[in-house]
Amino acid sequence: MSQIEYGPISLDRMFGAMEKVRERLLRATAALEKANIPYAVVGGHAVAAWVSKVDEAAVRSTPDVDILIRRQDLPRVKAALAEVGFIHAQILEIDAFLDGTTGRARDAVHILFADERVKPHDLARTPDVQQSQRDDFFQVVVLEGLVTMKLTSFRRKDQVHLLDLLELGLIDASWLERLPAELAERLQHLLDDPTG
Repeated sequence: MSQIEYGPISLDRMFGAMEKVRERLLRATAALEKANIPYAVVGGHAVAAWVSKVDEAAVRSTPDVDILIRRQDLPRVKAALAEVGFIHAQILEIDAFLDGTTGRARDAVHILFADERVKPHDLARTPDVQQSQRDDFFQVVVLEGLVTMKLTSFRRKDQVHLLDLLELGLIDASWLERLPAELAERLQHLLDDPTG
């Protein structure tokens, strides 16, 4: 078993890492806008955008930059993101963009396709990019689309994001009737047992 070499605890490294993610998100979305490519920010940054509307202190940082596009726009997305230093790659069968020649999978911009299932067995399709609204700096998926995506994935981090939305009153039990039965069942599970 190999030994992990620890570096010093550093606020500069901690906040620098978050700033790099923010810069990556803004650079990617600005490039898409410059090329007039419809998109929507999804995933953890979309959750953060919605959470910040209620309580900025409840915002969680995330290393993931997830962007929803239409599949037919992928060639244009490749060109637009290449202009600002991103390199297209396939990571575990997902289209992604590494941040330069030294970029790592952990630091990539991940692409999801609109109106498709991310995985074949998923209960729901992703929303269309038009199901988005303008935030301060980028297009962000509407709350209903975001909740549907999080309930569809339903990994531990998705559940945590949904619990944040519940805690802040962005979603509640009234959403159960707006969802397909299988997704409503997942939301009910979180309502019944928020501590897991």
